[in-house]
Amino acid sequence: MGADRKTVVYSGIGQPDRSFITGRPGLETVRSRIVSDIRSTVEDASAEGAVVAMSGGIDSTVTAALAVEALGSDRVLGLGLPCHKAEQTGVSEARTIAEGLGIEFEEIQLRPILEAFEGTVVESLESDTIEHDEDRPHERTHATGNVIARLRMICAYYAANRQRRLVLGTANRSEWLLGYFTKYGDGAADTYPIGDLYKTEVRALAKRIGVPKRIVSKEPTAGFWADQTDADELGAPYDVIDPLLQRLVELNEPIDDAADALGIDRETARSLAWLCAETKHKRTTPPTPGIAGRTDGS
Repeated sequence: MGADRKTVVYSGIGQPDRSFITGRPGLETVRSRIVSDIRSTVEDASAEGAVVAMSGGIDSTVTAALAVEALGSDRVLGLGLPCHKAEQTGVSEARTIAEGLGIEFEEIQLRPILEAFEGTVVESLESDTIEHDEDRPHERTHATGNVIARLRMICAYYAANRQRRLVLGTANRSEWLLGYFTKYGDGAADTYPIGDLYKTEVRALAKRIGVPKRIVSKEPTAGFWADQTDADELGAPYDVIDPLLQRLVELNEPIDDAADALGIDRETARSLAWLCAETKHKRTTPPTPGIAGRTDGS
């Protein structure tokens, strides 16, 4: 099972095939590479700085901290974009982080925008059949969660356009490979600074750069509704997911062999592998028919 987007930027750091980048030398190399990449990406775009949507979680905190290291605190804007009361604690945490980093932080309440959306678009497009379909009880919840993610993207890009900045995505490799993000929502960004790092490696890097323990130890969640967790949605915690994905994607091992080697239930392993394959469309540019052999010009 091959990846459609191979990790190449951290080659040469001397990592054994089955180990994650968690040691000091490797983490320092990764840190330096990410900082350099943020700086060069912003400079190449002739941008003034960067925008980071901050949730108070580990991924956005690490991204913002590395952006400050790369650009300086005066060139990084943090956005808190809550929509539900359950997210308010995270946004308060994000504000505290932003203050500690010395960056500008703006909080924008999305609830009124979502209510306007539901009162216009949803009422016009939602059919009674779908709304009351008992066979798909979570479909409406997921659709609304995707709307919220795309509203956040709109805010981030509005700020970026108005202030001549780039949007830094906060997805890690574990989320990226499983499609655990909203297409054209949090999946929309100009660059993903931590996009080559598995969640396991993000945690290690967070500790290395001094992210507070309370943030590193938080239960991962997308924050779309109360008590939502990544583990519940994905079917396994990242401590299980990461070693499996590494074997399937980086080493191209058969699913059952990887599951047996790691002591993971084969059904769980197959479910995660299916997620990776089924969400490939999220990781690729929308295709064209290829008329007359024309390409995207890259």
